[in-house]
Amino acid sequence: MRTYTVHLPRGAAPGDAAVVERAILVRDGFNWAAFFFSVLWMLWHRLWLAALATFVVVVAVSVALEALPVGDGVAVLASLLVALLIGLEASSLRRWTYARRGMPMVDVVAAPSYDEADALACARLVARSSESGRTPPPPPAVVPPPPPSAPVPARPSAEIVPFGLRPEGAP
Repeated sequence: MRTYTVHLPRGAAPGDAAVVERAILVRDGFNWAAFFFSVLWMLWHRLWLAALATFVVVVAVSVALEALPVGDGVAVLASLLVALLIGLEASSLRRWTYARRGMPMVDVVAAPSYDEADALACARLVARSSESGRTPPPPPAVVPPPPPSAPVPARPSAEIVPFGLRPEGAP
């Protein structure tokens, strides 16, 4: 099962069909396209700030590796590690960008495919809109904490011994 996050425009009215149509699903997990085509993948998904930051980081790593006396194997390994980090964090970058643009995450859906996740997300959004017509239950009563009781008598001070270390001859 794959996990998807559902993003809707902030302040969306429940049950609005146009809002349900504008829902965006972001699959959680490693993204192979972002691993291989990092900056191009970010530009394709309109992640402008992330693409700029990634480009700066890739150029800085390349310049640093050229300035340092390291072998080609180290340079390739560093490039692979940067690409691995981008592949791991690509979905988080999309979620961050959507939240910054006013489309926060409103739900999490688990489904075997994107189409099934989309159908499940739409069904949940419609179910929430039908529930929103009902009056919400009253909030639970807040019980104040009991008044403080008599002070607890202090125990005689004991020597604090780190775990597993006891003085010789102690039980």
